[in-house]
Parts: sequence; C-alpha cells; structure tokens
Amino acid sequence: MRYLHTMVRVRDLDASLDFYCNKLGLIEVDRYENEKGRFTLVFLAAPGDAERAEKDKAPLVELTYNWDPEEYAGGRNFGHLAYRVDDIYAVCQRLMDGGVTINRPPRDGHMAFVRSPDGISIELLQEGAHLAPAEPWASMENTGAW
Repeated sequence: MRYLHTMVRVRDLDASLDFYCNKLGLIEVDRYENEKGRFTLVFLAAPGDAERAEKDKAPLVELTYNWDPEEYAGGRNFGHLAYRVDDIYAVCQRLMDGGVTINRPPRDGHMAFVRSPDGISIELLQEGAHLAPAEPWASMENTGAW
C-alpha cells in the first residue's frame, strides 16, 4: 500500500491556488478538468516532493473545485485519504471480512471507498491496470455516503 493524496474541496480555485502555491509554497504538478463532471482537480506537492510527485512517487494535496456552487457542511470540504493497493479486490474482501462496509465497491476493478470509524472517507485505487470485473463487486450497490 502507498499513500497517494489528501483531497480538499475548495470554493474559489484562484484564491486557493494563491494560498497553497503563492503563500504556502506548494507547487502545482498536475491538473485535470472534467467538463462532463463539471469539476477541476489540481494536484500540489511540497517543493522537496515536486520531482517525485510528477512520477506518482510522492504524496499530494488534491484541490477539488466543483464548477457549480455547493455548500460544504459537516467537514464535507475535506474529501478523503487515498491509497494505491496491489489488489483492490483482496483489500476490499479483507476489510469486509473485518466488518467494514464497502461504501463504493470496486465494480470497475479500479476504485473503492470505505469509511473510518470516525467517518473519514478512504479511497482505494488499484495499482496499474484495472482488474477485470468480478463478483461480488461487479453487482454490489453503493452503501451510504463516500
């Protein structure tokens, strides 16, 4: 398992980039805009991690900017912790066997979400290529919020 990023939702992308980059000193290492989903993701790294981050080898801060206005209550602006895993199906099975609810099952063989006992969302991402769809995951519905 490898720690990937912490996601924080932001209301004003320009103001957030001014704070995180110009004032705090983080460096933008990647940006992804999704017109269909109406959001922008900006990945930031500490200066000492920037070169490693470009090769997906350092932890990042992910700023998520939703284009449509949204109020974030109850800590909703803090999104999730993310980890890359060797076998997403095996990890989800181990968690489920341990009594953990799989909130967003890895139906696509790539991504799943679970929650900590304190309600913190944890994103699990398959290392490398997506795994082929497999049961029980392929037909499992989402449960609760993630």
